[in-house]
Amino acid sequence: MQGLWVLLQGIVLGFAIAAPVGPIGLLCIRRTLQHGPLMGFFTGFGAAIADTIYGGIAAFGVSNALSFLRGHEIAFQLVGGVFLLVVAIRTFSQRPDAEEREAACAPDSKTWIGGFMTGLSLTLTNPATIMAFIAIFAGFGLGGTLDRVEASTLVLGVFLGASLWWFTLSMGVAAVRHRISDRGLVMLNHCTGVALAAFGLWALGMAATGIAASV
Repeated sequence: MQGLWVLLQGIVLGFAIAAPVGPIGLLCIRRTLQHGPLMGFFTGFGAAIADTIYGGIAAFGVSNALSFLRGHEIAFQLVGGVFLLVVAIRTFSQRPDAEEREAACAPDSKTWIGGFMTGLSLTLTNPATIMAFIAIFAGFGLGGTLDRVEASTLVLGVFLGASLWWFTLSMGVAAVRHRISDRGLVMLNHCTGVALAAFGLWALGMAATGIAASV
């Protein structure tokens, strides 16, 4: 029963950390509408893998990894900020057309892999993710009090919970996809691009503040 309880805790934590709408959520919604639910899900699935990695670091209390992440927080913010700006520009300028609609109906493994790598990279370069796991694990009294089996079970739960959220979001958005016109997709691309650029500028601003404080 203890193992099942830890698994359920992990599922809830993974779902809760993945659910807030951030850059990955916006990309998942846009890519589901423009390229289909698999593309949206794989974008989120990349983030779920990154959440699982950071959840494992927090659950097992790997001090060297935590120290490395904290010591290179500014570098992560710089890389993540630049990456977000690049994705924002591409998203803002993208326009749906007949070819894209046809491509959205055809399986494209390279597109899925690209979506997965985008979600993975953006989440791994966001140090706030690991800090969120550390804070939540500490608040729930998890991490340091767990043995290896329980920590592994908790991390599995995080993976299942995060994956469940991205599956739910992509399938939900796909259900209303046919009601959105090309003009609506263009508006979505513009709004998503602006929002992603705001996230990127915020990350770069945090990095600049950290650099200024260390000088």
